[in-house]
Amino acid sequence: MTVYQPAKDNDWFMAEFFRVLTADEFIQLMGRFGRLASERVHLDASLGRILSREVVSDEDLPEGARSTVDGFAVRAEDTFGASGSIPALLNLAPAIPMGVMPEFTLRAGEAAPIPTGGFLPRGADAIVMVEYSNPAGPDAVEISRPVTIKTNVLEKAEDARRGESLLMPGRQLRPQDIGFLAALGITELHVGSRPRVAVISSGDEVIPIEHKPGLGQVRDANGHAISALIRACGGEAVPFDIVPDDTAALCRTLADALAGSDVMTLSGGSSVGARDLMVDVVSGLPDVEVLAHGVAIRPGKPTLLANQAGKAIVGLPGHPVSALIVAQVFLAPFLRYLQGGTLEKGPLGCRTTAALATSVHSTIGLEEFVRVRLEGTPDQYVAHPVFGKSGMLSTMVKADGIITIPMNAEGLSKGERVNVIQL
Repeated sequence: MTVYQPAKDNDWFMAEFFRVLTADEFIQLMGRFGRLASERVHLDASLGRILSREVVSDEDLPEGARSTVDGFAVRAEDTFGASGSIPALLNLAPAIPMGVMPEFTLRAGEAAPIPTGGFLPRGADAIVMVEYSNPAGPDAVEISRPVTIKTNVLEKAEDARRGESLLMPGRQLRPQDIGFLAALGITELHVGSRPRVAVISSGDEVIPIEHKPGLGQVRDANGHAISALIRACGGEAVPFDIVPDDTAALCRTLADALAGSDVMTLSGGSSVGARDLMVDVVSGLPDVEVLAHGVAIRPGKPTLLANQAGKAIVGLPGHPVSALIVAQVFLAPFLRYLQGGTLEKGPLGCRTTAALATSVHSTIGLEEFVRVRLEGTPDQYVAHPVFGKSGMLSTMVKADGIITIPMNAEGLSKGERVNVIQL
């Protein structure tokens, strides 16, 4: 059921946002949408994907005790008291080839040459590095440093044990994860499906980037920036042609976009002006519920969220910086959530701290996201606010990160330590 009631043509100037929510309330609403189904992918296609099933080891890793250095497999007790001046003299046992499980047992007073990664023979419990040995004829070796049990030894199943839980659902896979699973012979994984996200830019003034803008026209920066962000979040961007400010054209495009996507993003037309048709068009869709129109943040207050038969519609502001901030704060974590990740208010990125270079004022009642440029070293960062109007994309390019001013604060003081989310 549609809960939004658009303003009449003659009183749009009196209309306020349908329901202004806090950023936390807005992200909670996004949790109403169900996650996408999982799919099975090859290990080599899993980088950056989010696990949907637990990964359990089918074998021990390593399957036997292995050496972590080049040296000699020994009984640790045979090296006790060894030194450079009084070395331990040990008889040479057969050399251990790489990739072969030794069939002999190391006896007291023996040392077996072993490469890094070689399997220890029965009876051996430590490895002496080759640097602490000297030849003593064809059949013996001098050991000049003692070792204790398990020195330079990777024990059987120390890396992974059969039946052990390795990775849990919700984990985003990194190169080291893939290498670990490859070592265990795991070739396929269950991961969250990539969301197909329709990207629509609207407005009579918006033109393709290949065209030269005329008076009052702007190139479609939003469509390309939002598509790039979607791909960075593991989604598949499905761009549509720019839609003019025409109700019939918007209705046709939105219907086509929803039919072939999991999420639909709209850039522009989400404010309360006479030319802004997007809210009216969205609210007129079948089986739609407008969940929010307006978020208590700056920039990005005129943000729209609707549910059309289980598919999310996210209406972004038209100004490029506002659109990007909203996409970072809400759309990026939402796309990760759909794939099986946690749903947390963004932006996504590494966190660091910095001293604020100058005071920044804010408006009570709005959570403000301020672009900052970082100077100095990571342990002594200074954050310089990058000021600029919402249409200035250069402020995002110059920024290294974003700081947040809580909605109940009047601002932040010069020198105050702030948390910076790096972009």
